[in-house]
Amino acid sequence: MRISDEQYFRSCVAKERHLAQLLGHQHIEECYESAGTLWDNAQALPKWTRDWRACGPLLTQYRIALAYEQEMQGEGAPDGVVIAGATTVTLSDHPNRDRAVMYAIVKEVIRILEHHHVAKSEEAAPLHPHP
Repeated sequence: MRISDEQYFRSCVAKERHLAQLLGHQHIEECYESAGTLWDNAQALPKWTRDWRACGPLLTQYRIALAYEQEMQGEGAPDGVVIAGATTVTLSDHPNRDRAVMYAIVKEVIRILEHHHVAKSEEAAPLHPHP
């Protein structure tokens, strides 16, 4: 089920902000009109979920494989999904297929980076043997 356009926009910007933070940008202005500005050099927040020029490099940099499948939803009506790595996104939750794919790519990069951060913090944690 698709959410309102404003809620959808906000969810896209939230994903973009989360990705920017995972990439090391901790100070991001709250600018609704421009969907956020990185404080570092006043650089615009990339529109990773909304612009192929921003999203495309993520696809290749993180080597994300894409696949498409039909999924049975509700009363037997098929609904397409896009699979980006280990992330699955339902196409009908997005305005069009391009936006669904970009959203899936960003979600997958976030998953990869969060997994990397967890693994890195577990490596750095001192080992304490159990008594």
